Amino acid sequence: MTFQARIDHDLKSAMLARETLKLGVLRMLKAALMNSAIEKHGAGGSLDDADAMAIVRKEIKKRRDSIEGFEKGGRMEMAENERAEIGFLEVYLPQALPVDEIAAIVRDAIAESGATSRKQMGDVMKLVNAKVAGRAEGRTVSAEVQKQLGA
Repeated sequence: MTFQARIDHDLKSAMLARETLKLGVLRMLKAALMNSAIEKHGAGGSLDDADAMAIVRKEIKKRRDSIEGFEKGGRMEMAENERAEIGFLEVYLPQALPVDEIAAIVRDAIAESGATSRKQMGDVMKLVNAKVAGRAEGRTVSAEVQKQLGA
């Protein structure tokens, strides 16, 4: 089953189960995917799974940013709503890498690039991001690189 077919299936299931929050999130995701496909390939185009997952990551990031704002504003019920939406979206991403595995990948990338200071962090990040391929959050990877480069 393709990524978009899975979303269509889950959308229908949410409709039948009358899960309004999940239904809203899936409708938003489907619209974001269609908009991106139209931007990239025209009216009849579709996204491959990697592009679709990038859209899901982008939507999760939007919600994390919203959570920060809601918490600063004292709107805890809205922050909880955003957390629930993140939970529905994370289902579509591959399993996240454990922290110790990220640390090992960073160690290998530092050795491969020969980096010795924070000035070379960009080189290390490029290598690490190629290896983790969206299975780790950018903040987590960046923090680990900084830690190992002695920032």
